[in-house]
Amino acid sequence: MLTNTEIKAYLKRIGITEIQPPSLSYLFELHKAHVENVTWQTIDIFAGSPASIDVSESVHLISNRRSGYCFHLNGAFSELLRSLGYKVSMHRAGVQPLNQEPRINSFHLGLTVSITNERQEEERWIVDVGLGDMPYAPLPLLAGDYEQGPFTYKVVDSNVARNGWRLEHDPLASFVGVDFAPEIVESIEAFKSNHEYYSRSADSPWINLFLIRQRHAAGSNELRGCVWSKREFSGIEKTEINTKSQWFEVLGDIFNEHLVNYSIHEKDDLWNRVQKQHEDWKKSKIVSSQ
Repeated sequence: MLTNTEIKAYLKRIGITEIQPPSLSYLFELHKAHVENVTWQTIDIFAGSPASIDVSESVHLISNRRSGYCFHLNGAFSELLRSLGYKVSMHRAGVQPLNQEPRINSFHLGLTVSITNERQEEERWIVDVGLGDMPYAPLPLLAGDYEQGPFTYKVVDSNVARNGWRLEHDPLASFVGVDFAPEIVESIEAFKSNHEYYSRSADSPWINLFLIRQRHAAGSNELRGCVWSKREFSGIEKTEINTKSQWFEVLGDIFNEHLVNYSIHEKDDLWNRVQKQHEDWKKSKIVSSQ
């Protein structure tokens, strides 16, 4: 459990000043603030300095203006919610990429929160601040379609886990959906081997990919290498970033990512590597079109 000082530092990081008793409305406020102010990102993995997913270290990571991906974000958020008095459960989950089959492989950490409503009935909510172009607010663990800004999500039964559930993503999103197992996972330890794979394996999808994502009420932003994608009601607008100054400006102004853990030299190294990958990608597209 977090101390009162740690809770206040975490809340300050996500732009919330007041500690309130647990309620559904406060849960919504916390979730929205988190995804607006704390990005999903692969920066530390790309830089070769992955952060631990120990919950206490993930909380420290976020409170000190840094970030990570699902294991860091949902791990830390679950600890914040527990410390505020919420009943939180962790679940094994698996993201279904485009053109692949559904799976539950523990490469995603899922969360649910149980809240007693005014009728003294227990309601369960899907809470996820670690899904990239993630839901902006909690979703009820009830079958149905849910609109949040330009995104449409669908909650259905999982076909790969008995008594599990599935969150189907918007048709224009970066992945198809996520399946969740119903069993409660007691510790982040269950995900450490997969974090090690994501962080250090040559086969990891993140080890050579600079990717940062942020969600807000009216859409989302993504910076993939040198391509900034902005999702709004009108669709997806893509902008190619051509200069170092513009790249750092987008990181800071759009994603509030100032790379506080990196020296000037390390920041330049990041840009040089990203730019080279982008130029190589453009050359490969020219060759393949000939």
